[in-house]
Amino acid sequence: MILYPAIDLKDGQCVRLLRGEMEEATVFNDNPAAQARAFQDAGCEWIHLVDLNGAFAGEPVNGAAVEAILGAIDVPAQLGGGIRDMATIESWIEKGLSRVILGTVAVENPDLVREAARTFPGKVAVGIDARDGRVATKGWAEETDVMVTDLAKSFEDAGVCAIIYTDINRDGAMQGPNTEATADLARAVSIPVIASGGVSSLDDLRALKSCGASLNGAISGRALYDGAIDLKEALDVLKG
Repeated sequence: MILYPAIDLKDGQCVRLLRGEMEEATVFNDNPAAQARAFQDAGCEWIHLVDLNGAFAGEPVNGAAVEAILGAIDVPAQLGGGIRDMATIESWIEKGLSRVILGTVAVENPDLVREAARTFPGKVAVGIDARDGRVATKGWAEETDVMVTDLAKSFEDAGVCAIIYTDINRDGAMQGPNTEATADLARAVSIPVIASGGVSSLDDLRALKSCGASLNGAISGRALYDGAIDLKEALDVLKG
């Protein structure tokens, strides 16, 4: 399994939210590029980026910060938030992004996801963010009646390279991930699943790892910044 350290961008700073609430933001670093470099130097093989402002605006907002990060690291990075048309997808990939994460459009315009996955093989992931099993969109501000597993299964033949599954109620809350729901999703689809939301201890990582090979990785943010998870130990747990 791969550990994806999270850099969530709000107003050009590296922050963490509590359950997706923009007003519940804690600033951890005002130099996101330096933070990304530190994660790389510590041994991380990927960096997970989120343009929080972009997720609400429906277009990239923290582009300058993302570009600075891409210029500071050699490891691949994935980005979600405000990526809702082919021009934006193409632009980010041309700028060196290894993977775009499509969330809102996966619900509202699934044909775009399919087109992007065909056009950029191995570079398009679907972000599924949910409360109580139902998908939320537009920066988690709008809830739908779409069920997580149904949405994931609809992309089985689309060629997407991963599904990033976030339990919103666990995100930033340091209460552990929804391991059961994550495992259920990983078993339900052949697409590799990356767990997100609530990873707050080495035991959480061990529990996720026990879900099996269909779980590709885990994203952690606040726990790494707070020191609740030692980064080196976390990498060892997931590689062991």
